[in-house]
Formats: sequence, structure tokens, C-alpha cells
Amino acid sequence: MTLRIDLTGTPPERIRFAVSPLAELAAMLHVLAAPDHHPQHAGWAAAVWADLRPELADRLHEAEFLWRSSRADFLVPARPRGTLAAELDDVDRIDDDRYVRTALVSTCGSRRPAPAGGSPLHDPAARTDALDRAQARGPRQEAFAARLLTDPGSVRARIRDTLEQCADAFFDAEWPALAARLGQDVRAKADLTVRHGLPAALAEVSAAVSLTPDGGSLVLDKLQDSATAAGPAGVTFLPSVFGHPHLVAVHAAGWQPVVQYPAAGGVPAADVPLELVQQRLEALAHPVRLRLVRTLARGPHTTGELAHAWDLTPPEVSRHLAALRRAGLLTARRRGRYVHHALDLPATAALGADLLAAVLR
Repeated sequence: MTLRIDLTGTPPERIRFAVSPLAELAAMLHVLAAPDHHPQHAGWAAAVWADLRPELADRLHEAEFLWRSSRADFLVPARPRGTLAAELDDVDRIDDDRYVRTALVSTCGSRRPAPAGGSPLHDPAARTDALDRAQARGPRQEAFAARLLTDPGSVRARIRDTLEQCADAFFDAEWPALAARLGQDVRAKADLTVRHGLPAALAEVSAAVSLTPDGGSLVLDKLQDSATAAGPAGVTFLPSVFGHPHLVAVHAAGWQPVVQYPAAGGVPAADVPLELVQQRLEALAHPVRLRLVRTLARGPHTTGELAHAWDLTPPEVSRHLAALRRAGLLTARRRGRYVHHALDLPATAALGADLLAAVLR
């Protein structure tokens, strides 16, 4: 399960690292909307909420679908500017149809849901589909989506005003320090690219990002099956101080690919591949293997001991141990003519954290 970005026709210089104030503000707004995803920022989020004017707090709740589950693509710019105002000006230049389609995507998944039929601004069936999906997210989002479809201009102006109020309330005070740290990350990635090549820089971005051996595609190890093409416009990588543990990717048709990744120096990202997490879950899902694990968790045992304890044949036990071993959940130590198998307790204990990291990536 991956997101693959085809680099055919992409000049090397168009795979760039940059700093975006709008993308970082969006990451901060996500932390405010989902602080349970970001325990390292829980204190910051609580302090910001405590200081927000009630009207602004209500506005953030009203529009949180733009950054809570799925980040609206226009909040993660492919061509960053030096200021938040300049990036918001670029958002203003997006036509209503494209803006509305993006704003109404409120669910994370491989498929970027688009309203059925045509544009929800002009096609009744598409409008009904959009409102049905908004209704499933709650009455607040349904009402906001209805206003967006009825009067997109005023709602767009309200969203911009909300973001500008966030800048006044907390973002502007923190941005200079954030910009310095993000700029340092970008310079480090650019230096790595020059000295050791793009694969070295990508390895520092995330263990979940890699270049195919032929250099023809970027592969993001995420729980989705999607593909897009960078084309001549290229791919933009944006570091984020507030992004961990998420690896945000803009990949909808018609949008230049963008990857927002946790900046260096933050909480280390889990580097367990999704395939291994799935393999471990499948290995533990078998009832016989769970019984064997119960015994192995209490200490090392031989195949014969396990067979006797659970009324199994040694070949049966060997097959199940092989599955656990392939999943990296067992250790083995030879003592004379016996091999003692034991549960790898750290790997098993980390499975919950690895799973959470995989689904939040």
C-alpha cells in the first residue's frame, strides 16, 4: 500500500524543499482540532484554546473539516511564498469550482471523494451528494457546506478572515522561530541533495519516503493505494514543526504534488514499514499462534515443549513459529541440541505504537 508519484518528465531541480507559512498554520490548526494525535503539543494546544476569543474558537470549530481528518489541498501550497498574506492571495486566485471541490473533501483515504456527476456548484446531483457527505460529518459541517455551495464568495472570504485572525491570535508570534527552524531543515536537505543525491535527502525526510531504483518514481509508504504524476511542475517538500506524526501528501488530480513532513529535530518518526506491521498483525491473528505466544511470553521454549503444552505436532508448531519469526516477533537461541524460542517482547510491545504511527502517517 503506497502513494506513488511518477517523476517522468520532471527536471531534477523541480524536486524542491521549501518553507510555507500557510502549510505550517494548517498543521497548527490540525493540532488544535486533534490534540490526541499530537501529545507533544498538548500543552501548547490547551494554552492557545484558553486564550482564543470565543468568536474565533467558534469559527475554528465551524471550519475544522478543512484541516482535521483531511487537509484541504489549497492549505498546502506547491509554490510557497514568503508571507502568509501572499499565500492567501494565491488561494484567492483559485476558481470557485476548484476551491469548493477541495474544501468538501473531509475524509482521509486513497480516493479523494468528488461529488457524483459534475460540479456541486452547478449540478443538482453533485450538490446533493456533497451535502449528504457533509451531513454525515455533523450538522455544523452540513450547514457550512450548504453556505459554501450557496454563496462560495462570502464563505471563502470568511475562511480567509478566520486564518488571518489566527495569525493575529497566535501564529505571528510563533512564526519567526518556526521559520528559522524550517529554513534550517530546508537548507540541510538541499545540501544533502547536492553532496549525496536525492535519495540521501529523502532518507532524512522520512523512512516512509523513497526513490525507486530507476529514479522514476517517489514512493510514500502510506496506508493507501494511489498514484499521481509530478510532470514538469515537479514535487514540493515542506517541513513542519507541528506535523509529526503525519506525512501529508497532496496528490489529487489537477494539483501539483506536495509532501509535508515532520521537520528534523522533532519527535523521531517510527520507521517500521507498513508491510511489517500488517505481517505482525496477521501473524498474531491466528488462534494457535496466539496460544503459542502466550507460552513464549513467559519464557523460552523448545518446539517439543510447545507441542506438548498445546497438544500439537512438532511440524504444526514449526510452521506457526516460522510465521512468527518472519514477522520479527521471535528470537531463538541454541543450547546444545535444543533451540529455545522466545517472544521478542520489545517488538511485540511496540506493535500498538507502530500500528498507530502507520494509520496516522
